[in-house]
Amino acid sequence: MLLDGASLWFRSFYALPEKLTAPDGRPVNAVRGFVDTIANLVTRERPTRLVVCLDLDWRPAFRTDLIPSYKAHRVATTDTAGGDPVDVEEVPDTLTPQVDMIMRVLTCAGIASSGALGCEADDVIGTLAYEEARDPVVVVSGDRDLLQVVADDPVAVRVLYVGRGLAKAEMMGPVEVGERYDLPTDRAGMAYAEMSMLRGDPSDGLPGVSGVGEKTAAKLISEYGSLDALEAAAADPASSIPTRARKAILASADYLSAARTVVLVRTDADTIDSWAPDDGSNTDDASNASDALPSEPADPEGLAELIVELGIGASVSRLAKALDWDFSAP
Repeated sequence: MLLDGASLWFRSFYALPEKLTAPDGRPVNAVRGFVDTIANLVTRERPTRLVVCLDLDWRPAFRTDLIPSYKAHRVATTDTAGGDPVDVEEVPDTLTPQVDMIMRVLTCAGIASSGALGCEADDVIGTLAYEEARDPVVVVSGDRDLLQVVADDPVAVRVLYVGRGLAKAEMMGPVEVGERYDLPTDRAGMAYAEMSMLRGDPSDGLPGVSGVGEKTAAKLISEYGSLDALEAAAADPASSIPTRARKAILASADYLSAARTVVLVRTDADTIDSWAPDDGSNTDDASNASDALPSEPADPEGLAELIVELGIGASVSRLAKALDWDFSAP
């Protein structure tokens, strides 16, 4: 199970009121919601391995160099210690410190995390899913962009889409993505990404192709089979592509070239993992995997201290129950 960390703790922050505070008055609504989310997911799906995937760079240069508008509307400028302004993601003031709290909880609990320098969590998820050759993968996110990773081979990769909340979560694979968006199921993940390039995405600052919405994009991808084939048809005067779409696609050639890098998640990110490297032994046993769910807290004393400091005993107790720990919150 690969969790889109930021997506889930943002959702937790907005789902629970800020009046949920630690004994010293600091808001812990995101912390409690995120820990509860992991407990619910473990109980629901019973994974043997779990990784919280992190944004070490939420707006990577390799994307913004190609499309400067990428996530530009989410930028907040702040000053560094040296006085030089830098661009950071606009995040509620009361959420930022809670991310550090969440990471402390994960460390003490022994729950794995992974990030990659210069990459978003989506790239980490794409890489870990692509590299997995043993176990089925479930990606959990409220971001539809990750529907592009669904696959059946070499292992099943599914996206548990929680955009409408965990209670209404939808498990999406190639068939479900194909049927939902009228795309070819034999390449549903890539077809979804190509549809996204064509239609654009205002929430990510992607302009798309002028006059091409989601339904038209899906129809064009389905009819021509791929974005490459669609662009080739647009460049061929003898093809039957509608004139309006032909002109718009040809006029957007530079954008579409850049969008392939910007929209597609990486599958070759150099991940930095919280766990120690495997020694290669017992590789057929998931219980020996380095990202296996912990059978007990990695730092029970530290976790107990966090429970008292943050007032999160009920949430940690639910996590302990989900993980079958012999651990009682103080």
